[in-house]
Amino acid sequence: MVEQTQSQTQNQPEPQPEPETQPPPNQDSTTTLAVIPVQTETTNNATITHANVTPQTSSPPSKIPLRPRKIRKLSPDNGVDQASASQPTESSKATSAKSTKSRAIQQQQQTLTVPRIIARPLSSEGEVEAAIRHLRNADRQLASLIDIHPPPTFDSFHTPFLALTRSILYQQLAFKAGTSIYTRFIALCGGEAGVVPETVLALTPQQLRQIGVSGRKASYLHDLARKYQNGILSDSAIVNMDDKSLFTMLTMVNGIGSWSVHMFMIFSLHRPDVLPINDLGVRKGVQLLYSLEELPRPSQMDQLCEKWRPYRSVASWYLWRFVEAKGAPSSAAAVAAGAALPQPQQEEQQQPQLLDQINSLINIGYNDFQINS
Repeated sequence: MVEQTQSQTQNQPEPQPEPETQPPPNQDSTTTLAVIPVQTETTNNATITHANVTPQTSSPPSKIPLRPRKIRKLSPDNGVDQASASQPTESSKATSAKSTKSRAIQQQQQTLTVPRIIARPLSSEGEVEAAIRHLRNADRQLASLIDIHPPPTFDSFHTPFLALTRSILYQQLAFKAGTSIYTRFIALCGGEAGVVPETVLALTPQQLRQIGVSGRKASYLHDLARKYQNGILSDSAIVNMDDKSLFTMLTMVNGIGSWSVHMFMIFSLHRPDVLPINDLGVRKGVQLLYSLEELPRPSQMDQLCEKWRPYRSVASWYLWRFVEAKGAPSSAAAVAAGAALPQPQQEEQQQPQLLDQINSLINIGYNDFQINS
């Protein structure tokens, strides 16, 4: 077969290859057949093999490495596979990290741009009436208090900075003593319009001590004014904050605790759903209203008063009235300090004054409900 193939191949006219490309005579024919592609035909039961016109040629040395390079590109070895596989993995990780970061930034921007819903203040028209209707339907026992007491009014519009300053000055003081110091403080600032952060910072502790302000309260006033001056707080920011954020920001001020913030939110900002869980008057009112054996703990107040949402501020106001009508002490500070209860004769003389003081909570701060929280 091989001889027939070779003879037929020799009889066929060969293309005119270059002289140097002709294979040497002593080259093994088997090797030549393995390299050169062969085409076969069957004619009259005889197999004829046609070799391609390109016999094996001795390529220049510079062309020999070309085939291995092409083979390496088409069929990379394991090392190349790992290197090439690792590159897209790292790039995909980087792309994924960038997309995750951009997604987080977009979510944060959306969170910042979404306006926070703040309830209408109790000073808005018809809001107190809506609160009373809700409380009547939500709690029959509280409805009995609403029937015997006049509705509250919320009509003070002092600036937040002035109201917070007043809150600090009235802490742990009786109504009359606090009013006296507050009046002298206003005169020192040149009137209520002059109570601004710059004016308060300009007052020295000695000047404040001369009008009856203790050194500790003077440091509280200066800390509040500095936070305003540094931009941490502002009147506009306070008005627009939701209850939770406002509580967090105001309790950062030295001398202002949770009780003071709750009073400020109720009587200065007129927020409708504030429950002063640390106020002894409100806790005593809940005990009397529901005939509890013990004074409820602050941690129990939210659960006990859940039905009053979203008007717990108004419910608290009625509890203060209820406690006073029962003859219980209305001064949380006095109870905390263990002060003696007033005599019955004195109660009769002081009762109208105490009721007037609760009405004036809206205008003068927190009078004798004050407690250093």
